[in-house]
Amino acid sequence: MTTTPLTRYDRSMLRLMNDRRGRPLYATAPRRRLVVAAHLVLTAALGGLMTYFFLAEGEPVWAVAVMAVLLLPWMVATGAINAATRGLLELRERALDERQSAERTRVQARAHRAMTLLLAATAAGLLTVGAADGNAPTAYAAPVLIAVLAVHWLMPLWVAGLMAQDEPAEDDNPAA
Repeated sequence: MTTTPLTRYDRSMLRLMNDRRGRPLYATAPRRRLVVAAHLVLTAALGGLMTYFFLAEGEPVWAVAVMAVLLLPWMVATGAINAATRGLLELRERALDERQSAERTRVQARAHRAMTLLLAATAAGLLTVGAADGNAPTAYAAPVLIAVLAVHWLMPLWVAGLMAQDEPAEDDNPAA
């Protein structure tokens, strides 16, 4: 941690991110991967429903209802990933120790590389579709850009969840 004193907000967030009550959700690497996969699928579903809501003709109110239902498990998965990483991306820098700060830097660098590849693939896909069709796919450009922005926002969280290490097992018999 830095020499800057922690505020009341920092202390409450530190307590929240280190709360172990949800530990069974993310105790092992396969469980963490499952939570990240579920979060990714829920994000894609929410994005698809949002796109459908804005592009569909008529009043697709059912899409809003389904989005409202999917939002709760999405928030639970977000919380589980944040708890698995002990708030690596949510805590302020002054609340992190040196190891966590270095881990945050590694996570952000890896997420940046993944996002760069995703942006290049998205741009290439839009250009390819535009070239094959004879014009740019303008109706889908805005939803695709919004989706990429959402992925850009969530990529560090997904990478942190996938990179999180198992906690050491508690030793019942401490060595003398």
